[in-house]
Formats: sequence, structure tokens, C-alpha cells
Amino acid sequence: MLQDAPANLSSSSPIPVAAGVGLRLQHMPLLASDADDAPLRAAWLELHSENFLNAGGPRLAMLDEVAVRYPLSCHGVGLSLGSAQGLDAAHLKRLAHLFNRVKPGLISEHLSWSVVDGAYLNDLLPLPYTEETLRVVADNVKHAQDVFGRKLLVENPSSYVQFTASTGPEWEFLSRLVDMSGCGLLLDVNNIYVSATNNGLDAATYLANIPVAAVGEIHLAGHSVDGEGDDQVLIDTHSTYVCDPVWALYAETLRHVGVKPTLMEWDLDVPAFEELQKEAARAQVLMDRAMQGVAHAP
Repeated sequence: MLQDAPANLSSSSPIPVAAGVGLRLQHMPLLASDADDAPLRAAWLELHSENFLNAGGPRLAMLDEVAVRYPLSCHGVGLSLGSAQGLDAAHLKRLAHLFNRVKPGLISEHLSWSVVDGAYLNDLLPLPYTEETLRVVADNVKHAQDVFGRKLLVENPSSYVQFTASTGPEWEFLSRLVDMSGCGLLLDVNNIYVSATNNGLDAATYLANIPVAAVGEIHLAGHSVDGEGDDQVLIDTHSTYVCDPVWALYAETLRHVGVKPTLMEWDLDVPAFEELQKEAARAQVLMDRAMQGVAHAP
């Protein structure tokens, strides 16, 4: 374990069970400069951890201002939980310092790999679902949780192919990972839809086999469609509005998993903040109806 990693981190602002918005750099001046008596623009915000690992500067100063007003969660893209060589100690140390600074209500990472021999690849690469992979990921998750002093949520990926080496479905792998490592799950509904459509899987079966008690957060996002007919593939671009089938799957997710903090992701072609607020408001309507037990169609 890193010598100067915090032994125990707790959130100063727990994430509310509400619809939040991804914190994007172009919106930070708006969110950081609000007067103390201004109305909140979002129930909570989620930042990409790797955007804030610098030692200082105006970006971190703005983040400090945002953290005063909004509950924050931290979502990582570079930890590389599937790396057989283990986790990068320097990267863990930088993340631990960030978490100690902003006291996030939730921390999360992807079920993927992106690092080999110290080289960072600019992608979230898939893993075969085998016993060997499970041991590697579980060991890395436990190591990260030991360093951070808290539970890590692991996000299901979007997939475009399946490995012939896999010995079981993704939901079984995630369930066993929860049992072996004590982690939680970040359930990305758009990723379920994209993976199911691309690989001819049943999204309802996937959802029915998720360990619901482990789910600590839900993600929603838009995807792009490339090609036509048998050559069509859905790409998890986070560059547009959530489509109707994903809204319907989200409504089913709320009925099955229960109402959880839900984040609206938008990473490319990012619109004005007001558009993100509108998408979050759509999610909030479904959350409110689910909490009231109202049958609904999105």
C-alpha cells in the first residue's frame, strides 16, 4: 500500500438519490461562479478523475469552488482494472490525493484494461470473461479499495464483439467480481443496450441477472449508429440524446434494481448546460414515478 494514501475517506456530501449531470470543463466557470444564494443547477455532478490529477492551477481552483456547492462523484477512465501487471502505483497515489481533496460521495471505474508496460492506451479495451481474468480484476479492485479506503463501483462496458475464450456471460462475471472483491456496481443502461444490440443478446436477461444489492449508481447516455442492416453497429459515443429504447430499458431498470443515483453522461459534442439539465429532468421524472410505484411509459 502507498505510504501516504489516506486510511479512510468519507464523503462530505453524499450523493442524493436523484438525477445528476456530468461535470464538463466548458461548464465549470458557470458552476464555479454561482453566488452562494443562487439556485443549484444540478442535484449532483460527476467528474472524470483523470481530468483533475494536476498538482494545482485554475482548473483545480474551480473544482474547489464547485465542490463547495455540489455533491461530487469521481469516475475514472485510466485505472485499468484488467491489467495483468497490476495497477500503476503512481496513478493510484494521484487518485487518492484527488479523492482526499474533493471527498466524493461515490468513486467508480470501468471493467476494462488500457495500460501495458507503462504505456497508457487512449481507450477502454475489453476483457475475456475467464477465471484468470476474474482473479486479475478482483485482485486489482481489492488493491484499489485498500489504497482508497472505500468501496469502488465497477461499470459494465459497452461491447462490439465477444471473446470465444469467455466461459460465461458478462453479468455472471460481474456478480462473481462483487462476491470476490466486495466492490459495488455502476450499471450503465446505455451500455447494456449497446452490447445487447451489437452481440445479439437479451437486455432483459442481462438486467434480470444483475446483483441488485450491489448497484450503487446508474449511468445514462446517448449512442451513435454506424452502418445499416447486418452491418449496423451501435457505438457508445456519449454524443447525443438518450434514445427511446434506452429510456424504456432505464424504466425497467428502476423497477428491477430500485431507484439509484442516476447520472446523465455527455462527453462529445457537448451542448449548453441547459440541455443536460433537460435530459436529467427526464430521468428524474422516471425516478419519481418509480418511487411512487406508478406504472409508466417513457
